[in-house]
Amino acid sequence: MTLSDPPAPQRGLLSGDIAAALDWWREAGVDQDFGDAARDWLEPRAPAVMETPATAPEQFAPPPAPVAAPLGGMPEDWPKELAAFTAWWLTEPSLDNGQVFGRIPPRGPQNAPLMVLVDHPEAGDSQGLLSGEQGRLVRAILAAMGLAPDAAYVASVLPRHMPMPDWPALAATGLGKIAQHHIALAAPQRVLSFGPHVSSLLGHDPAKSADPLRHFYHVGPSIPALAAPGLTTLMARPRSKAALWQALLDWQQG
Repeated sequence: MTLSDPPAPQRGLLSGDIAAALDWWREAGVDQDFGDAARDWLEPRAPAVMETPATAPEQFAPPPAPVAAPLGGMPEDWPKELAAFTAWWLTEPSLDNGQVFGRIPPRGPQNAPLMVLVDHPEAGDSQGLLSGEQGRLVRAILAAMGLAPDAAYVASVLPRHMPMPDWPALAATGLGKIAQHHIALAAPQRVLSFGPHVSSLLGHDPAKSADPLRHFYHVGPSIPALAAPGLTTLMARPRSKAALWQALLDWQQG
């Protein structure tokens, strides 16, 4: 090899080269890494420092719960006359998730001296509202008040019989506003509501009175109302009928 010869091409280290170097140092008795600086092996290790990302990860919020559509649609589209309301009550799909079979219409004259409002029709109602045992009790109450059966306006807040209604959900979707709109169209002189759910829909809080039979309130600004126990409760507790009669006397004389 002369100075004029071109340099031999260089090649990279191969695995055999590295193994040979390690064997050489191992035969020389060097099989560990040594350092000159002293080290305290009992010193606790510093916690690892996590790098903070330049930007915080994007937070994904769950989608909002769907808002239930109001019963009966928008209030401005509700019927403005009682006869139209009765027809709407029997046919409007959104009042009952599209169910229209088994609905019972209200009955009685407009501007009646008394409006009787119950939670829903009786299970056996087909030809008219409150045609069974609850209806007989209502007729007896009307007779005790000096009213003929057809003198009162009788209605329900639900269009058909529902054994276990979800009252909080119905109130949240506007059932109370429909009931109050119904009363405004019927324009009675007084309202007798049966059951705490009915009076609650009309804006009355039964929990504010210690006596459950003396719930006097108003529907709207001017219609006096009395919240009575439910008809099923009255039929099961004869003593409640006497207490209701006394409340009716106080109400009529007041």
